[in-house]
Order: sequence, then C-alpha cells, then structure tokens
Amino acid sequence: MNSLNLVGRLTKKPIIKGDEQKVCLFTLAVNRNYTNQNGEREADFIQIKTFKKTANNCYKYLDKGSLVSVTASIRTGSYMKDTKKIYTMEVVAEDVRFLDTKKSINENSNGDHNQNNQSHDDDPFPGSVETDEEWPF
Repeated sequence: MNSLNLVGRLTKKPIIKGDEQKVCLFTLAVNRNYTNQNGEREADFIQIKTFKKTANNCYKYLDKGSLVSVTASIRTGSYMKDTKKIYTMEVVAEDVRFLDTKKSINENSNGDHNQNNQSHDDDPFPGSVETDEEWPF
C-alpha cells in the first residue's frame, strides 16, 4: 500500500503551473514527533504536487502558514541525463483538507502574510474542496 498522511503548515504561497493541465506545488513543514538534544522540535519540509481541481483550490485558498492535512502517494521514476540514470521521487496529493480558515491564517502570521489577499471567510472550510476524478497519468 502506497499511502502517506501528513499534517503541517505551508512554508510559502503555493505556485501553479500549466494552463490546461493545472499543477500546483507547495511545501509543507511537518513537525517531527520528538525533540532534538537541545529540546527543539525539528521539522521536515516536503514538496507536494496537486492536479486539476485540487490544484486550483490549493492555489486559490491556501497561503503561507495554512494548516492542511494531505493524503498522498509517493511516485517514483527515472530519466537519463547524459549517460547517467537519474531517479526521482515525488509526493502527489490525492486529498488536501484545509484545517483552518483564511482569517485564522491572517491572525497567526503576525504581519508576514500578504495584506492584499481577499478574505474567503464565507467559503465553506474544511472539506468543501472538490477533488480530482481522474489523474493525468
């Protein structure tokens, strides 16, 4: 079974690529379950890829500091560069759940958030995000 469940906060505003084949990329900071020798909690920074409707919703509603839950799978591949085989691994989100609202992100960001963003408080959070019916691969 290839299933990955993550809960964390976005490190910056998601980016979107492509016109018809929408792809959204964002990095999720996921805290580890333990502290290091200095008593500090460390985090892993995981790049997430989403497609189509999920990509549009992530780009539209998520921002730096957004708390999300991601159900994903790991995709591996390879390609040739010169005469060397390069192996790849990516985390592809199947479901992204918004765990806080735009308003709470603005309150928690302490001025780091872009103040020109519109509020989407009347949007139904969480769980109202449409998901992709089919994947492009």
